[in-house]
Amino acid sequence: MIPPRLAPLLSPSSVPHQLAKLFDSSGYELFLVGGTVRDALMDRIRTDTTTIDLDLATDARPDATRQIVAEWADDVYLAGERFGTIVAIRGGVHHEITTFRSEVYLDASRKPQVSFSDDIVEDLSRRDFTINALAIRLGPGEGEMPELIDPHDGIADLTSKVLRTPLSSEVAFGDDPLRMLRLYRFVSTLGFEVDGEADEAVRSMVARLEIVSAERIRDELSKLLIGENVAAALQGLVASGLAAHFLPEIPALALEQDPIHRHKDVLAHSIAVTEKVAPTLVGRLAALLHDIGKPQTRVIAPSGVTFHHHEVVGARMVRSRLKALRYSREQIRNVSDLVFLHMRPHTYKMGWTDSAVRRYVRDAGEQLEALNDLVRSDVTTRNKKRARAIENRIDDLEQRIADLRSREALDALRPPIDGHHVMKHLGLEPGPEVGEAMRLLTEHRIDHGPFSEEEAYGLLERWRDDHL
Repeated sequence: MIPPRLAPLLSPSSVPHQLAKLFDSSGYELFLVGGTVRDALMDRIRTDTTTIDLDLATDARPDATRQIVAEWADDVYLAGERFGTIVAIRGGVHHEITTFRSEVYLDASRKPQVSFSDDIVEDLSRRDFTINALAIRLGPGEGEMPELIDPHDGIADLTSKVLRTPLSSEVAFGDDPLRMLRLYRFVSTLGFEVDGEADEAVRSMVARLEIVSAERIRDELSKLLIGENVAAALQGLVASGLAAHFLPEIPALALEQDPIHRHKDVLAHSIAVTEKVAPTLVGRLAALLHDIGKPQTRVIAPSGVTFHHHEVVGARMVRSRLKALRYSREQIRNVSDLVFLHMRPHTYKMGWTDSAVRRYVRDAGEQLEALNDLVRSDVTTRNKKRARAIENRIDDLEQRIADLRSREALDALRPPIDGHHVMKHLGLEPGPEVGEAMRLLTEHRIDHGPFSEEEAYGLLERWRDDHL
């Protein structure tokens, strides 16, 4: 019986079936492979992509594939052609068609050296894990059942939820060292366990990850972080030694337990917080990294262990590490801002004025919801009374924000006039004086709430008398 999610892909009227006819008429075979087959057999919808993707494999070489799909596709991407991959887009669906291949890294190379094959079984043997070494032959004759090709017992591993490599793990990870990181990505996204041989191979081959580009590592880490089983995956990254090669700040959080003060393990806490926050990339990066400044700021005194200003040190470390991993400027800014601000709400217990609430909203900006989520998730104490007190404070703070927002434009904390008005009223040319005057007006807006244009001009005149 064909699984429900596979049936639409295999029917004679389906787009993949029609595409297979085009390949057959040119003398080539076409197969559904890899993640497409795996996810369909698991009745799983992918959440790590914004497009609908189908993975296909063929014995046609890339130039032949390009010619076959040229008129059929709405658009064709050729960026991966030298590695054997042509992406044909039709009806919004990305058909990623790859020539049967063997992919092997040179010892010191960051880019794979690809050789092509004519055999689907050989192609499947070079794939990362048995659960992805599955193929279904497309375009069977009418009344024929689709042929499932499973030379490495991938179906059995899907059933037992085990991540195992088709060939020896040393060969698989030697072919592409990024597969060691992908192993834990699947732990996170699928909830599978790592096979013992694969685990041993990773521990002995972690240094091989050094030849993989930062961009490829970043992409796998990003997918790993938004998975449902992120805690188990992060624990595996640290225990295997992989994390030390691209996120050394994380294993450094496993601070030694002080025999007198017995402060908690910051690594275990950070992983717990990461698991609790909403599964967004920025939120989970911030949760994982929010305490990375603690090892540098730890002070053991008679009164206990302190980490004063760890959020300041941590924000700086975040910027450096995420830049090295090639995250975007916006992502780096958002994550570092969350790390920098995550201790701010704890001062709310001392009482905040409306001015302080406005400043908090202004500083958090578009990350306000993520910041409050991080602060809530940062509570991993077993002390229910303390946890409840922090939850109540955040609830109260959010209510204060909602109340202020109902009375004023809290999300646009701008003075009633802009820089052009300032220049015209004071007779100024563009320059630092205009910026200083606008900062004065903005601070007045935050401290005192909305005010009129008349008040703004009065403030400007007093500032001019004192400063110009």
